[in-house]
Amino acid sequence: GHVEAAIKSYKQALHLRPDFPEATCNLLHTLQCVCSWEDRDQMFTEVEGIIRRQINVSIDMLMSVLPSVQPFHAIAYPIDPMLALDISRKYAAHCSMVASRFALPPFNHPAPNRIKGNGGNERLKVGYVSSDFGNHPLSHLMGSVFGMHNRENVEVFCYALSQNDGTEWRQRIQSEAEHFIDVSAMSSDVIVKMINEDGIQILINLNGYTKGARNEIFAMQPAPIQVSYMGFPGTTGADYIDYLVTDEFVSPLCYSHIYSEKLVHLPHCYFVNDYKQKNRDVLDPTCQHKRSDYGLPEDKFIFACFNQLYKMDPEIFNTWCNILKRVPNSALWLLKFPAAGEMRLRAYAAAQGVQPEQIIFTDVAMKHEHIRRSALADLCLDTPLCNAHTTGTDVLWAGLPMVTLPLEKMATRVAGSLCLATGLGEDMIVNSMKEYEEQAVTLALNRPKLQALTKKLKEARLTCPLFDTARWVRNLERAYLKMWNLYCSGQQPQHFKVTENDFDFPYDR
Repeated sequence: GHVEAAIKSYKQALHLRPDFPEATCNLLHTLQCVCSWEDRDQMFTEVEGIIRRQINVSIDMLMSVLPSVQPFHAIAYPIDPMLALDISRKYAAHCSMVASRFALPPFNHPAPNRIKGNGGNERLKVGYVSSDFGNHPLSHLMGSVFGMHNRENVEVFCYALSQNDGTEWRQRIQSEAEHFIDVSAMSSDVIVKMINEDGIQILINLNGYTKGARNEIFAMQPAPIQVSYMGFPGTTGADYIDYLVTDEFVSPLCYSHIYSEKLVHLPHCYFVNDYKQKNRDVLDPTCQHKRSDYGLPEDKFIFACFNQLYKMDPEIFNTWCNILKRVPNSALWLLKFPAAGEMRLRAYAAAQGVQPEQIIFTDVAMKHEHIRRSALADLCLDTPLCNAHTTGTDVLWAGLPMVTLPLEKMATRVAGSLCLATGLGEDMIVNSMKEYEEQAVTLALNRPKLQALTKKLKEARLTCPLFDTARWVRNLERAYLKMWNLYCSGQQPQHFKVTENDFDFPYDR
């Protein structure tokens, strides 16, 4: 009910003040969240026009006016990647303005000395800044990383922007990270001074433009090398962020113009997870769930998509409807995420000639149960405009194959990278919407082919690079070492690729 009320109030605001960009953009976002797609293309065109006008207004007048679409929404919408970069740039400039109010003199940075494993005797000091050290997808994915760093060569500092939420996730990172500092009660200028005094050489932004971020910390440049990683699947547009840690599939160099950062390509997939450490029991065949536990039909072929509904759009939903019509006795399993979208999607499906019982909605579940029950589906259908990221990792760990279509922006390519890192990507990545439909139908109608893929995926879980967190952390350390070496030799940040048999790296000798 409250979603409908919000839509109504935005519409009223627009009626009273048609030139009110905030209302237009908020309305658009709320409509997307509940899959209300009437006049969608026209609204996006209108919103793009609004953003372009906001961005083109002269800088002096505009110092404090931000584009009405936030970077976090821009990455998930069908808006031009260069426009998404411009939105991020405006937000980055705004953080710089917030930073300038603290009026701190520029910081002295640690001397460019060789470090351990590289002829020196000091360890590399790496600082992680996040508001999500707690019960949050970021900690579910990265939980092990802070403690897995090799203490001989790397000294880890975690700066928590949020207070202790008392969960096991927070406790774990607090106990495993070498230094864990709760800075949630401090002002940003005090935090930056502390980071600088700690002698941090590489500072990692785990938030980007997400809730709880304090990007002015990075705008004050307390560390000589600053990096965006994991929290935000897009460009920060910030000239004070040197690198984005990603991979060759997610951010190929041919798209480097849509990023402000230099691209660091980790081998395999950049998107880390902790399932091997924390969710092993999901693999135990004795405690598998049954379809009947969730009111799912035993006899139907079940396609699933567990993404939030704002990631869906008419084109993919029409494709899903075509698939359901072409595969006899099939159903599509979705989550009420949010519940207000359910009746609209049911109405769209009915209008496409899909039978009502072919669309199944269930409630969102706790992480553990969500991974377990994912295995009850037959095939996962990914959303192209903004992929399954955490959710994609969940379904692959559950042994559920998927079909994914990568586009240009970072958030549209993550699921493909996850699939490649299982070693079975060729069977799951398609190149067009037509191919998407054909692949889904082919797999559903060719049961032996799908069973073979599922079996291979299940067997690969404990050996493939995607779930090998320790291997992944070593590769991240290779990236940090290379960043520091470039800095020490007086070079500017540059795009580079991390390889696993890199003899510059102490672990490989």
